Amino acid sequence: MSKYKLIAVLMITFTMILAACNTDDESPDENEDSSDSITISGDLEDVELDEEAETVVALEWTYAEDLIAVDHEPAGVADIDGFHQFVNIGETLSDDVIDVGTRQEPNLETIASLDPDLIIGITFRHEGIRDQLEAIAPTVFFNPYPEEDEYDQYEEMEDTFRQIAKAVGKEEDALAVIDSLNDKYSEAEEAINDAALDTNETILTYGWSADQAPIFRLFTPNSMASIIMEKVGLTNPYEPDSFEAYGYSEVNVEAFTNYEDANYLYIVENDDDLYEGELANHSVWNGLNFVEEGRTYQMESDTWLFGGPLSAEVLVEQITESMMSE
Repeated sequence: MSKYKLIAVLMITFTMILAACNTDDESPDENEDSSDSITISGDLEDVELDEEAETVVALEWTYAEDLIAVDHEPAGVADIDGFHQFVNIGETLSDDVIDVGTRQEPNLETIASLDPDLIIGITFRHEGIRDQLEAIAPTVFFNPYPEEDEYDQYEEMEDTFRQIAKAVGKEEDALAVIDSLNDKYSEAEEAINDAALDTNETILTYGWSADQAPIFRLFTPNSMASIIMEKVGLTNPYEPDSFEAYGYSEVNVEAFTNYEDANYLYIVENDDDLYEGELANHSVWNGLNFVEEGRTYQMESDTWLFGGPLSAEVLVEQITESMMSE
């Protein structure tokens, strides 16, 4: 072999050895595949998970519903009795799910005993115990009531649902749920259009008795419930004097005189039926056009107006069944 060929071989060999050494010298962090980590976008800050969360505690009913929607039962939920009473989604939590106290004051010891991979809280209730929760497990906070200059409540609901699904490795399932819900909107809109209502303008209320006087939550256009109404072809004519962060104004019966040409869609508790009580002989109520013309539509008392995609689907069913039954 000539000396030039020998030099070339030696140089190639040296380069290969050097490359191997450099590879061996790389730190584990540089070689480690970080694609398994998951970043969850929350209201207070993003939360990084090393892997999909298995054991999840939901401190708000909506977030328990979000988990159920992608077939991931939470390990713990705040106020399970209340969940079963108010969240009408056709699903219940199994006996294996642990009650972790009230939504306002969750029991930290019970949460810790579950050894969760993730805790899901709501900012306005749980920010004050953020440090204690984060000492137990990674904790993500959401805010279902965005400010006026942010996005609306429906967008927030859908985005939060996607984030929770991502946390448990169910992003594709979440997309399927949302697609199915959009199909429900289209079907309901077609049915409402076929019904040829006298008007598609509709106000939505939840009423109760207070000191023998009727009080109502009149839902505003920024509320999730009102946006769902719009998705099925109804329009909400109510215009509040100022932005209502929670999506409703508390009004008395006289407020309806401004909207008596609209349809009246409502929810009332079975054991507090003010329409059979205080309003039965109420002159203002009985004189409203939608009352005189029979354009009042009652939904079931357990129709939940503040939930996730499963609650939205039930609301669509309740709207169409109520308004199509006349």
